[in-house]
Amino acid sequence: MPELKSVMINSVAAEGKAVAKVRLREDDEKPMVVFIPFGAPGDVADVQIDRKKHSFAEGHITKLVAPSESRTEPKCRHFTICGGCKWQHLPYEEQLRWKQVQVEDALTRIAKVELPEISPILGSRNVWAYRNKMEYTFSNKKWRTWEEVKSGCEFSDAPEALGFHIPGAFDKVLHIEQCLLQDDLGNRIRNHIYEYALDKGYSFYDIRNNVGLLRTLMIRLASTGDVMVVVVFGEDSKEAIADIMDSVKSAFSEITSLQYIVNLKVNDSYADQEVILYDGRDFIEEEMEGLKFRVNAKSFYQTNSAQAYELYKVTRRFAGLEENRPESERPLVYDLYTGTGTIANFVARHARHVIGIEYVEEAIADAKVNAEANGLDNTEFYAGDMKNVLTDEFIAKHGRPEVMIIDPPRAGMHEDVVNVILNAEPEVLVYVSCNPATQARDLTLLDAKYKVTDVQPVDMFPHTHHVENVVRLIKK
Repeated sequence: MPELKSVMINSVAAEGKAVAKVRLREDDEKPMVVFIPFGAPGDVADVQIDRKKHSFAEGHITKLVAPSESRTEPKCRHFTICGGCKWQHLPYEEQLRWKQVQVEDALTRIAKVELPEISPILGSRNVWAYRNKMEYTFSNKKWRTWEEVKSGCEFSDAPEALGFHIPGAFDKVLHIEQCLLQDDLGNRIRNHIYEYALDKGYSFYDIRNNVGLLRTLMIRLASTGDVMVVVVFGEDSKEAIADIMDSVKSAFSEITSLQYIVNLKVNDSYADQEVILYDGRDFIEEEMEGLKFRVNAKSFYQTNSAQAYELYKVTRRFAGLEENRPESERPLVYDLYTGTGTIANFVARHARHVIGIEYVEEAIADAKVNAEANGLDNTEFYAGDMKNVLTDEFIAKHGRPEVMIIDPPRAGMHEDVVNVILNAEPEVLVYVSCNPATQARDLTLLDAKYKVTDVQPVDMFPHTHHVENVVRLIKK
């Protein structure tokens, strides 16, 4: 594959890679799109082509000939290797600009519906230490960079790792010394467990052979100050487990929920595994506007607590649920893909009644607990596949909603769900999405009866290409 000299990088793609348009050969009729990781718009770089497809190519920078003025120095020592923060080399203002472009491009290019002026993106209050949840993997074989391997030097550090999977390699784990996405307490807890396990000679997981004591680690730091640590073990060695858990308990009085799981399966999923409480409570609490949300080891909760509050305020405003209406004038609200009921419970005080629907039964159990804990008696929650639960018969039984809030997974909505929404004809739809491309596709389907009135992008994940977008629609 050719190496291209002095390539001008023009923009950023929705997947987070930089984009250049070049002729790979002199006789090419037109330029080809080349996707380049860790490039910045305005860079002039030598680019090695790694892979060529029919309509595009992929490459990597071999030499930065003239760096873009929009570049900044990455803060993380693991940048470009761990794969978690692919935009650290872009100033935050530039990250927001390209996320705005991503939303505008998806809605105009894919949706092809009438759009209002798209509001400027809401940036995150915190761009570092913003994540309330981090997950790490233990490995008996530390990932070494190609430069380290080529050096021929003998490695003096331990071969074990506790960190992140290398992108695209299930069996390779990069050891993490410091992650800047969570408060430093998370680093101190992780490093303590790593060093203690090495000192005691406990085995780290062998991912290929599925053996080893220490398997994965989850750390949750709530905005309330609650701290949850869950250690997943690959062997049921009671003495060793107790020793490690005692060490963590003794070293960190801040931990309010210390739990563990023994997972003897081949895969890392523990949704079907028993979570054993070792010390403290089996949940932590998050808080918004005086509402308490219990989060257990298996619960989903938005990983940027402060920005989740901003996202939910936009959702509530678009739904018209901020007004202090008389109870008789408050709307019936359906919250589709409700998860643990965070949005449903957040808006319930301004609604007549809220019905939440979610596929995961454990999440619905959490939603009910959260409603009860907050004294909310105007919510109902149902578990099941959305296209099977949300039927015309369901709506006939529970009432036609005036407002419907939709927050689907990245794949967007099943067409059957869209059809039921169109049949239900709520006056207002609020569509919250973590994938503007699939949101745009669904807006095309909803255009049969609905008009977009407001669009508000929200950044939940600084230093990544991911962006949330909230759209308000009204019945035509």
